[in-house]
Amino acid sequence: MSRAERAALDEAVVDEALSWVGTPYRHQASSKGIACDCLGLVRGVWRALYGAEPEAAGPYSMDWAETGGGERLFAAARRHFVECADGGLEAGRVVLFRWRPHLPAKHAGILAGEDAFVHAYEGQAVVVSQLVPQWRRRIAGVFAFPATGER
Repeated sequence: MSRAERAALDEAVVDEALSWVGTPYRHQASSKGIACDCLGLVRGVWRALYGAEPEAAGPYSMDWAETGGGERLFAAARRHFVECADGGLEAGRVVLFRWRPHLPAKHAGILAGEDAFVHAYEGQAVVVSQLVPQWRRRIAGVFAFPATGER
């Protein structure tokens, strides 16, 4: 993918993610303007870009990461996104967070810039939050949306 194509894709990702701001939080939902959770936001942006999701998310409980074991969110991101080994925090990248170093990644957002990200915040809505140190130290992985031919 050329630099210009990457920039255009990243801009489309950010524009779409920002269009979800204000969508109420609801566990397992993924409908812009209606309701979503953090995974639902990423799924919805994917659908807007590519037309369909690469796989069904399936049902998941609110405590899936604590009870299910394994890095399910990380594994899915590796299957469908391009892992950014350098961890570069560039606009349009998906960031995964873990609440504690020994726990699986459980939260996702989309970078709106190097200092802010869009995410569905439990009990609130889709919001833009500053990537303050408390969030930065919880980053478990950074991924880019793939070019159409890379999927």
